Amino acid sequence: MSQHATLDPPVPAPTAPATRRRRRDRGGTILVLPALIPVALLSVWPLLQGIYLAFTDTTAGRPGAFVGLANFADLGSYGLFWDSFTIGLIWAVSVTVLQFLLALGLAVLLNMRLRGAAFARVLALIPWAMPPVIIAIMWKLMYDPRSGPVNGILSTLGIIDHNVNWLGDFSTALPAVIFVGVWVGMPATTVVLLAGLQSVDQAVLEAGSVDGASSWQRFWHIVLPSLRPVIVAITTLDFIWSFNEFGLVYVLTAGGPGGKTMLPMLFAYNEAFKYGNFGLAAAMGVVTVAVIVLLMFVYLRAQRRAAS
Repeated sequence: MSQHATLDPPVPAPTAPATRRRRRDRGGTILVLPALIPVALLSVWPLLQGIYLAFTDTTAGRPGAFVGLANFADLGSYGLFWDSFTIGLIWAVSVTVLQFLLALGLAVLLNMRLRGAAFARVLALIPWAMPPVIIAIMWKLMYDPRSGPVNGILSTLGIIDHNVNWLGDFSTALPAVIFVGVWVGMPATTVVLLAGLQSVDQAVLEAGSVDGASSWQRFWHIVLPSLRPVIVAITTLDFIWSFNEFGLVYVLTAGGPGGKTMLPMLFAYNEAFKYGNFGLAAAMGVVTVAVIVLLMFVYLRAQRRAAS
């Protein structure tokens, strides 16, 4: 061996701060594990099972075999499923837009220093605190064509001259269900927007007032831009929740009349538990999730470009 052979430089021992940081990260991971285990067992594992099921021909009482993309190919020509998708988009967009507009107006009112504002905030949360099934039963009774108060009130006001079967008529079923969806979802959106309004810098609003800006100008040019992150977040969540709605519409109409309120989740439910085609129903669920993710990606990207 040559006398001039070089030796690798010694590796410096880790410093005390680096060692403490690694121990802290390891300790944080250990503390998080108990919370991750239920999520993995109750959410991630069923999701993976459902995705695998979409690639099989599993039916009720028969495990089925792997069929690749056959279920997705069948969905390509399944017109009724895509009709339900169209209805789902109409439902989700309508509910999201209407409840945002109404919730924004209500949040602005609740943010004012008016007498009884605290009590009004409590009343606004009542629909949010009620189970969706109870709400659906209540509104089904209110829409009853024979004894429901909706027909009675509208007749008294002279808006209608005969009882309307709101949930049983082709032309009124979807709007009636959308109204209930807006009523249910508006409280949560109101609370989020109210929190956003209360975080707006009052000094900026006062400066705008001193500069001669009207109330509408201050709202449009100061308040709304400040609420943009909150608006994007809540409308995204509202759209996802609405598109995945099941219990409320199932109790109200079960997808009727004639499929006019058949949302994609209802369609997949019927395919699985009414007709026993679990593999095809799982493929419907996978396609639904993929479309929602795509739509949300386009929406969020457009919002990011508008903000930049």
